[in-house]
This record gives sequence, C-alpha cells and structure tokens, in this order.
Amino acid sequence: MGSKPPGQGMAPAGNYRWFIIGLLFVITTINYMDRNLLAVLKPTVQGELQFNESEYGNIVFAFSMAYAAGYAGMGAFTDKVGVRWGLAIAAMIWSAASASHGLVTSVSGFILARVMLGLGEGGNFPTCIKSVATWFPVRDRALATGIFNSGSNIGGLLAPLIAAFVTVHWGWQTAFYITGLVGFVWVAVWLATYRAPEEHPKVNPAELRYIQSDHDVAPPSRKVPWSHLLRYPGTWVYLVGGILTNPVWWFYNNWVPSFLFSKFHVNLMALGLPLVVIYLMTDVGSIGGGWLSGRLMRSGFGVFTARKLALLACALCTVPVFLAPMTEQIWVAVLLIGLAMAAHQGFSANLFTLVSDTMPKEAVAGAVGLGGCISSILGGFSAVVVGHVLDATNNNYTLVFFVGAGAYVVAVTLIHFMLPKDKAVSLAGARARV
Repeated sequence: MGSKPPGQGMAPAGNYRWFIIGLLFVITTINYMDRNLLAVLKPTVQGELQFNESEYGNIVFAFSMAYAAGYAGMGAFTDKVGVRWGLAIAAMIWSAASASHGLVTSVSGFILARVMLGLGEGGNFPTCIKSVATWFPVRDRALATGIFNSGSNIGGLLAPLIAAFVTVHWGWQTAFYITGLVGFVWVAVWLATYRAPEEHPKVNPAELRYIQSDHDVAPPSRKVPWSHLLRYPGTWVYLVGGILTNPVWWFYNNWVPSFLFSKFHVNLMALGLPLVVIYLMTDVGSIGGGWLSGRLMRSGFGVFTARKLALLACALCTVPVFLAPMTEQIWVAVLLIGLAMAAHQGFSANLFTLVSDTMPKEAVAGAVGLGGCISSILGGFSAVVVGHVLDATNNNYTLVFFVGAGAYVVAVTLIHFMLPKDKAVSLAGARARV
C-alpha cells in the first residue's frame, strides 16, 4: 500500500474539536432564536403597545443596518482580540440586547434594542468561521461549518415554541429575559472551556497534529479591494440575485407570523405548529437545492447549466406563494409559504456556489461580503416599504406576496443572460464586460 498524506487515514486520538463545534452550534441556535423572537411575538406585542406596520418596518430597518455594520465591525474586532473574547463579547452584547426587549414600552425603545442586537449578532458568523479555521484542517471545514450553521434553522424552529409556551404562562417580556439569560450561560461555558488548540489541556498531541496537518498547505490569499470585485461577472451575478431575492426573505422572516395571525386569526399557541412546519420545509430546501445541481452535474450537465437549472426550479417553486393571501385554509397558506421559503434556501445555496464557480478564489470572500452587506441594507429599506404598504392597504398582503412570487423568476432570467455558456473562468478572463 502507498503512503497516505499527512493527517489522513486513521482518525486522531482526540475529538475535542467537535466539542468546540457543538458550542458554536448552540450559540448560532441562540443567535437565531433571539433574532426571530420579536417576529413571532409581534402580534402580541403590537396589540399591547399599539404600533403600526410602518413603525414595525422602522424597527426591522434599524436591526438590518446595525447587522450590516456588526458583520464587518465585529469581524475586524475578533481579528484583534481573538476568537475566545471576540465571540464572547459579541454574544454578551446581543444577549443583553435581547433581554432588554422585555423592558421596552415604545417603538423607539425597540429600535434601540434592535440596533444593539444587530451589532452583536453580526459578529456570530465571521467569528464562528474563524474558529473553524483554527480548529479544523481544510478538508473538514465544510462539514464543521455545516454543523454549526444548522443552528440557524434550529433557532428558527425553537423560537415559536419557546415564545408560545413562555408568553402564555409568564408574559412576552419573560420570553426575552429567558433567551437573553441563556446567552450569558453559554458565554460562561465558552470562556471556561475555549482556548487555542495548541494551548488547550484537553487537546492531545495526536489531535493537535491532525488539526494543524495542513494549515501551511494553502498559500496566503490576496485580498481583493471591493472596487476590483465589480470587474468580475460572479460579483454581479451574486449582487443581482441577492438584490432581487433577499428582501423577500427578510419579509418572510419578519412578517409571516403577523400574516398568519392577521389572515387566519390564530392565537400565539396555535401559531407555533405552522411556523415549525414552515422552518422544517426550509431545512429541506436548503439541502435539496444543493443536491439538485450536483445531481444534474453527475448526469452530464455543465456546471453553469446545472446551477441555472437548479435556480430555475427553485424560482418556479416560489411562484405559487402569491395564492397564500387568497386562500381561506391556513394549512394551504402554510404549505405555500413553506415551499417558497424552502425554494429561497435552495436558490441561495446555488447562488452562493455560482460565486466560487465563476471567480478566482481570492475574490470569493470579498464578493460574498459585499453582497451580504448590500443585502442587509436593502432588506432594511424593503421592510420600511412593506410596512407602509400594509398600513396603506389595511394589512392586505396580496401585493407583497405577488412581488415575492415574481422576484426569483426575474433574478434567474437575468442570471441566465449574464452567464449564457458553460466555460472555465480564469483570472484573466473573469472580468465583467461592463
């Protein structure tokens, strides 16, 4: 038998790195519970504090602007102070902000709380990614990232269950206090158990060798300025897709509970199960969209063609959602919305992958960062528009769902013409023809 590359073959003696991933999974779950809790509780809170849809749109806008700033700022902060304190401080900021929602008695108070929540939560993903790079060799990082990132879906599932149970028994304020407290408990565990791998007493020499087995294999990447990113078609594909579809996603996450409450007059306890079904469908779509393009490639389709066909299939699955405000059956609406949200996740998986398919790897992170920042900003502005539309139409969601039904089809059509052929994209040839 031939020799094996370093780090491959027998599994290392230690597995403490998977405990670290478990902690990252838990904090990502908490992150999304805190984020989604207000949307789930909005019908209850709105009835008590008497704010309108336009004012709620301003609250969502405040969060999205702060999240965009936090995504960049907390990432840079973590580079300076390290993963241990970077993630701990980010989690403490958003946990305190989450708990502070329970003290709020006005729209301006919610805006302040959401700004602090966004600033802190923006640090979760970049800091978790940095932790994965510290604790895992390159070949294991995709799996590790997938595990911790699945916490976002679990958080979406848990938020309505926790909100309903706690609010019915102890009031909506207590739901925010509990999720905030859980975040601080996690911080205590994190600070007690996290150290760099080479400094950690629970990491034995065999596991440390495995963790560091290919840290020097990849050459240092060249940072591409944002102004240069606009020369690549992959950047424009990602921007066009994100600009047209991410505001729809923000609408789903921030207004679907209110839509179900307004349209079907369900109470908070009855709202939990429909939201759980929607987020379970979303989980399936997240996996299924990536599987579909891979299956098409294994069947002989070129990379671009497979991605575009998968995008088209997902886009077509969003079209029936325009029927959601027209049906009188809550479970028909739930299934239509669940299908649309699942399709968005499948669409996003292929859109993200198209960036790495069409660009040199040193430009991928910058393009995704640029797209993420712009998407957060646009998501905020779209929330303001949605709020005004709902106020002007007396909570008639027809126009908003109609826009959501068409946005993905427009996006995939534009992407098709931006990437019409299957061909390799080199550094020299990847420049956009603009």
